[in-house]
Amino acid sequence: MTALLGLAPVAQLVPLLLPSWLDPEVIIKAFGPYALWGVAFIIFAECGLFAVLPGDSLLFTVGIFTGIGTIDHSMVFVCAVLTVCAIAGNACGYAIGRAVGPPLFKPRRGLAGKIFNPTYVEKTRLFYDRYGNRALILARFVPIIRTFVTFSAGVTRMPFRRFILYTGIGGLIWAPGVTVLGYFLGNVTFIRTHIDAVLVLIVVVSLIPMGIEYLMSRRHRPAGPAPADEPSPPEAELSRDPR
Repeated sequence: MTALLGLAPVAQLVPLLLPSWLDPEVIIKAFGPYALWGVAFIIFAECGLFAVLPGDSLLFTVGIFTGIGTIDHSMVFVCAVLTVCAIAGNACGYAIGRAVGPPLFKPRRGLAGKIFNPTYVEKTRLFYDRYGNRALILARFVPIIRTFVTFSAGVTRMPFRRFILYTGIGGLIWAPGVTVLGYFLGNVTFIRTHIDAVLVLIVVVSLIPMGIEYLMSRRHRPAGPAPADEPSPPEAELSRDPR
């Protein structure tokens, strides 16, 4: 409760930083009786096409509006529709990345060659080989990053079966999870009257999983570069000429 009160002044900055048409409540009311389908399309686009769209906050507000009956569908149906659209959006973003990746990152000279350097693709591929499964799930909860990860997975030609499996797991946790959170917390008067502060808190909380992953990777990182392969003393003795 105290944390939310503390975030209330910060939340007042939200309308100043974002245009009014990106406000979740404005969006839902603008779609009227087709609110669910309008929101579903936005979630689809935000997950694979256009990063600067409300995602977490929109799902949370849909949960609130479903709870109070403004969106006249069952919670199960709402969560199912939003989950399918979230995963479908990822699949679309992956397909776009896979299609435009080779021509976009082909070797070239000048500034374009530096910006779209093929080595970046190789480094990203190595990252996905090591952290891809967790990255696809954790990135789902971080605005903008979830769109970029989807596109870059396609660019690096990650196997589609692997991609859709783990992005699907993330979608099954993210879309229903945030929506149900709004459904239950929306019944609390304080939450409903301080929705801006709650939306700021959601964004902050959504960054925690990636922060934990980053700290854990730093903790287990070797202190320095691995020493070059050198023969151990016994091996050195064996390698000497017996004469």
